[in-house]
Amino acid sequence: MNIKTVFEPKSIAIIGASTHVGTVGNDIVKNLVEQGYAGEIFPVNPKATELYGRKCYADISEVPSETVDLAVIVIPAIAVPGAVEEAAKTKHIQAAVVISAGFKEMGNVELEQQLAAVANQYGVALVGPNCLGSLNPYISMNASFAKTMPSKGSIAFVSQSGALCTAILDYAQSLGLGFSRFVSVGNKAILDEEKFLEYFEQDEATKVIAMYVEDLKNPRSFLRLARRITHGANAKPIVVIKSGRTQAGSNAVASHTGSLAGSDTMYDALFAQAGILRVETIDELFGVLQILSMNEFSKGKQVAIITNAGGPGVLATDALVENGLELAKLSEATQTKLHSFLPPAANTHNPVDVLGDALADRYASALEVVSKDAGVDSLLVLLTPQSMTEIEATAEAIVSVKETTKKPIAVSLMGSDLVQPGNDILLRHSIATFRFPEEGADALAMLSRSAEIMAEPEPEAFTFNDINQSEVRAIFDRATSEGKKQLPEAEAVPVFEAYGFRTLRSVIVRSAEEAREQASTFASKVVFKIVSPDILHKSDVGGVRLNIEPKDFVEAYDTLMHVVSERAPEARLEGALIVEMAPGNGVEMVLGCVKDPLFGHMAMIGLGGILVEILKDVSFGMTPLDRATVVRMIDGLKARKILDGVRGGAALDIEALVEAVGRLSQLLTDFPEIKELDINPLLILPKGQGTILLDARVVLE
Repeated sequence: MNIKTVFEPKSIAIIGASTHVGTVGNDIVKNLVEQGYAGEIFPVNPKATELYGRKCYADISEVPSETVDLAVIVIPAIAVPGAVEEAAKTKHIQAAVVISAGFKEMGNVELEQQLAAVANQYGVALVGPNCLGSLNPYISMNASFAKTMPSKGSIAFVSQSGALCTAILDYAQSLGLGFSRFVSVGNKAILDEEKFLEYFEQDEATKVIAMYVEDLKNPRSFLRLARRITHGANAKPIVVIKSGRTQAGSNAVASHTGSLAGSDTMYDALFAQAGILRVETIDELFGVLQILSMNEFSKGKQVAIITNAGGPGVLATDALVENGLELAKLSEATQTKLHSFLPPAANTHNPVDVLGDALADRYASALEVVSKDAGVDSLLVLLTPQSMTEIEATAEAIVSVKETTKKPIAVSLMGSDLVQPGNDILLRHSIATFRFPEEGADALAMLSRSAEIMAEPEPEAFTFNDINQSEVRAIFDRATSEGKKQLPEAEAVPVFEAYGFRTLRSVIVRSAEEAREQASTFASKVVFKIVSPDILHKSDVGGVRLNIEPKDFVEAYDTLMHVVSERAPEARLEGALIVEMAPGNGVEMVLGCVKDPLFGHMAMIGLGGILVEILKDVSFGMTPLDRATVVRMIDGLKARKILDGVRGGAALDIEALVEAVGRLSQLLTDFPEIKELDINPLLILPKGQGTILLDARVVLE
């Protein structure tokens, strides 16, 4: 399918062109004619002879051209499949934009399937149905019912919401944002976000890709494509705003992982893994698009602040640090130069405070000096309007400095009407402006993060050669033949042992007598755990007893059976698992997985133990995982600093933890029938001592 024709057609037929002003069919023809589209325009309307100076045709077949590149369709839904087929047969259209509604969104699924079948049969690149249309400012093509033709720029925008598109187009004008391509995908009967990403990846006019997403058809395929686009020498940043952050519903699940994995959590993991910048609000979206499209990509974290007010400088500093950036340390030479012209009360450290009475020349001199400091990666310029402040002249000074440096610049002229003339000057010269200092700091952090991602090679998934896949296959086949879907600890642990997880010595006993016989084989304290196919969370029913001496094995067994039988009277009790005690110098983590019908396997890592569902300090990643993703998952935990050692404690073996998650990823990749699993806890020991799997369970489909 020729997606290029959606944006670069040499001829367009509007099927459903209308003579009634204010209708969609009228506005599309009006937009094409009056906004300067230079290609051929063929309005199709059997009841009209002319529309906006263009001859109307009763039927697409009557259009004099042998071929028509693009058909824009605005007729009742029931007639759309036939119109696409006729246009394909008679005029060999390569693409169609179906504005018409009344398909899947109204419950007419079969009609939409019929439309998709026709498009596939004739190889028509179909946008929609139920969409706004497509725009290409570079050829003045507005094949939509959006009133505004955006300025030429470097941002490609694809949206699942047509109504949101019109608002974005309007507001973008006020911010000086230009677009390379703009499209509303509607119901995505054929072309979806993924197809357009492939096109934008190759489009030379596109520098930044922005998306409004409600859902994705194939997250795993989307991940592979997006990761390719955002990483490497020819990378382009992708910015996404997604609606539906709250979980609409949940199914009953047996694992901790399943209870913690919501739809939005999975999208968060997907976007992070793909190297996509996710924003939460429309306002944040515009800020990020400004900073990315108006600056060179710089992964440097050293930011210099220049301000005429101390308070905003402190607020900006807090925001920078909270976003992982740092205040640049100005060199002695830079500070000496600043001292030479700034008043004695001014601060020549960073933030550089030029004081409230600063005129434009003082700003200009400070900007020139600071921008040349080799230790400064980017600049954040702040201004509050005092009675003597030269707002427009200061904006011109910022423009002059921007022309002499490739370092990113973000500006916050704080206020409203007073500072608007200055903002207008900045935006005319493609300098990113923000209402408040924190917004500028947030945007600079996004720019730095994007540059870091783009500098990284596309990651490769973990692979281990010291695994025993056949042993796990035998375990799962045996469970399936016995009708088992849940593998408790005694049966689950061997699965992980086969994939290289270190475990503790254990044995199952099915009576007090067998417990007595095993006492002589253990030299130190052990743990007794209930064995039952009906109990997955043993602690909840008193099914775990710690620090049992060998001499107390019989008593421990009897007590365990008595307590659990009282708390879970319906459960089948098959004995006890005796496990040697773990070292006491580690931290409990949890690893897990849940299989989603759309996302597939989502692996989880977090702080373990019995409080995992209360603290919810976990991170997710879509398998197969790579090293960079696992490190990001670990670094994203609130408890991350615990792993570095606290209060004199030893730093823990983070490298072994990364490897454990990698081995879990390979297990999940090799065995798609795993529905859920928990390793809880996985004990992470001091650096160099590895990890130990202490408990696990597996649920099969």
